[in-house]
Order: sequence, then structure tokens, then C-alpha cells
Amino acid sequence: MFSFMKKLTKLLPAESTLPGRAAAITVPDKHFVNGHALKPPYPQGLEIAEFGMGCFWGAEKLFWNLPGVYSTAVGYAGGETKNPTYEEVCSGFTNHTEAVLVVFDPAKVSYETLLKAFWEGHDPTQGMRQGNDSGSQYRSAIYAYGEEQLKKALFSRNAFEPALKAKGYGSITTEIRSAPEFYYAEDYHQQYLGKNPNGYCGLGGTGVSCPVGTAVNA
Repeated sequence: MFSFMKKLTKLLPAESTLPGRAAAITVPDKHFVNGHALKPPYPQGLEIAEFGMGCFWGAEKLFWNLPGVYSTAVGYAGGETKNPTYEEVCSGFTNHTEAVLVVFDPAKVSYETLLKAFWEGHDPTQGMRQGNDSGSQYRSAIYAYGEEQLKKALFSRNAFEPALKAKGYGSITTEIRSAPEFYYAEDYHQQYLGKNPNGYCGLGGTGVSCPVGTAVNA
């Protein structure tokens, strides 16, 4: 019913967004690909990261394939609408972006490694779109859990932007801020490319290497 609004490219004033609902969307207990918990509680020692990089189907697969990642889930974040549906997010009237929640073991994979996969896995200079997917729900975002993640995310952006500009790209438009509430997407979106191996991905990087590593800890 919202198809005519699918290409909104500006965020709306909060008072103009949809109210949503109190009930959360029901999702499976286990990850379709690896069988781990999809929602908390997670095993002790694990940490959470959150990224938006266009269509969340391909983005989720990128992260679940990284060694040290325990679980992933797709959802909606960064807007005002509570427990939105996919159709509502696509309308542009929620201000959410499609996001991937990444649960990882920092003893096996560093947050810097996740940042490198994020920056190199999409084009973070496109504003409210990613490739052919246009609309505010496709904007690039890093939602940080804690001050350390926020510091590293900002550092990595500042390190990567000159490399992009050297290759003819514009400024990074990625939204970077402390993590807002994450709303799980519908069951059929979870691990979509695990259930549909030939499904649409839409993920495409710039081919520019991101220089993040030990220097991020400086």
C-alpha cells in the first residue's frame, strides 16, 4: 500500500513518522544457517555490532560468513516507528534503515575486522540509496554499542574517506551514532540468502581497500 513512496530520500520530522505498535515481530529462536540463538541471551563474552549497508539480505550473509561471528539477524533501526513492518519501512515513513545485528566473539574476530568488511562491502558515499536500491531505508549506517565502538567507527571512517576520494568517490555519508533500538524483521527476511541461495543480494563494494587495523586502537 506504500509502494508509491518507496523512493523517499529524506528523513521525515519525527512527528510525521508512523506510530507503529507495541507487539514485536515474532522470529525463530535459532539462526537458519548455523543454529545459534537469534535473540538474546547470548553466551557470555560475546559482543554486539550493528550495520546498515543497503539491502540487508546480502549484508547479513557477508557477516555470518566471517569466522568468529556467532549469530546475525536483520531488522530495522535508526528511526522512530516502534516494531515496524517491512512495508512500513519501505514507505519511508518510519525513518528506519535496514540493519544487520552481528553477534561476535572478540577473542576470534575484532570489531576492526567487522568495520573493514562493512566499509569494503558497499559504497558508503551514496546517501539515501545503495546501487539500484533507492530510499532512506537503504542508507549506510554504523550503530555503535559503547564508546569504544563509536570511537573506532569514527576513526575508521576518517581513515577510509581519503582512500575513497583518491579513487574518485565523494564524501562518506554513513550515519554513525550510538545504537538506537533494533527491531527484528519478519521471519522470511532472516538469513534470506541461506533459505534462497539464488536470491537477490544487491551488495557491491567500491574495490577500495579500507586501512583499518591495529592503528584504530591508538
